[in-house]
Amino acid sequence: MLVAGALAALSLPARAADDPLLHEAIELPGAVLYLDSGVPGLVLGVIRDGNTAVVGFGKIADDIDKEPDGETMMRIGSITKVFTGTTLASLVADGTVALSDPLQDRLGWDITVPSRDGHTIRLIDLVTHTSGLPREVEREPGPANDPFSTLTAEVYSKALAADPLLFPPGTGGLYSNFAFDVLSAALGNAAGKPYADVLKERVLDPAGLKDTVLTLRPGDEARLMQGHNFDGSGMPDVPATPIMAGASSLYSTPNDILKWLGWHMDRLSAGDAETRLIDHAAYVYRDALSPVLGFDESGHMDAMGLGWVIMAAEGGRPTILQKAGGLQGMFVYCAMAPSQDIGVFVAINKFDFATAMGMATVANELIATLAPRR
Repeated sequence: MLVAGALAALSLPARAADDPLLHEAIELPGAVLYLDSGVPGLVLGVIRDGNTAVVGFGKIADDIDKEPDGETMMRIGSITKVFTGTTLASLVADGTVALSDPLQDRLGWDITVPSRDGHTIRLIDLVTHTSGLPREVEREPGPANDPFSTLTAEVYSKALAADPLLFPPGTGGLYSNFAFDVLSAALGNAAGKPYADVLKERVLDPAGLKDTVLTLRPGDEARLMQGHNFDGSGMPDVPATPIMAGASSLYSTPNDILKWLGWHMDRLSAGDAETRLIDHAAYVYRDALSPVLGFDESGHMDAMGLGWVIMAAEGGRPTILQKAGGLQGMFVYCAMAPSQDIGVFVAINKFDFATAMGMATVANELIATLAPRR
């Protein structure tokens, strides 16, 4: 009765654009997760067979008493990486680059890219976190009001030239923001234009994503979800630098992410078919790697795709491609089962690791629940 009363008090009618059945499927698990976590705000969305539903709880910011919804802007952190993966897939599909291209040949920086035991860093090593590069680049800390200002291409160039490899490329797995930022620089150089333009032209525009951006536009701040630190204090929205475009700096909305997942799951469409085929493949399997570090916070990694963490089918749950992210007080998670045309997105606006792991579990269980029974 206590839970029922709390849910009734939330008073969440279905929105006009929601699929009523999907709304029913996500409202209870979303409400329970929100009430159990105590986070300031939570939003949960699902797409199945092209139909969508989004529910929101709490409020988007300390001074904005509005529930998050499908149009709420937010930082999606490392979900940015799967957009970089799709950019790579697009460039591979038209022959601009190959997955096996050495980074040395594509980066365009006046340095010698390190190698180890005869293994050179290839584009496929960067996008599957098997490059041997550390998680983060070493740098001086930025000021409190501009903490990312010291993340520059020059810092990455210097660090890469100094040989920071922790194991021979291609032999182990270590989650690496360093790798994806370098990858985006290489893709921009290969395409002959700034990476931000490549991303927009090849990925964001073809998928019809109007609210997925690297920099907020005028008016976006009014619907921006404010992140919160571990102690519950609000965190400011601070600018990213251009080199961060590969790993972590995108903003988006639940509606755009669901549209993005729908684009991925349109598997039989002729448009961008080659890009999807390249993007959804498994390229590196767990048992081929040693060490394997930093992949399992949101579910067991069985293989790596182009930024996607791939979880093999288990029991009634289909194969899932998933990615989590966190930046400036936001934790976000998206997952999809392309074979079942089901995708889920969930976000909270507080750094809370227990809830972040819990929301990934909720999302993965929702996919299993909504998948057709075999």
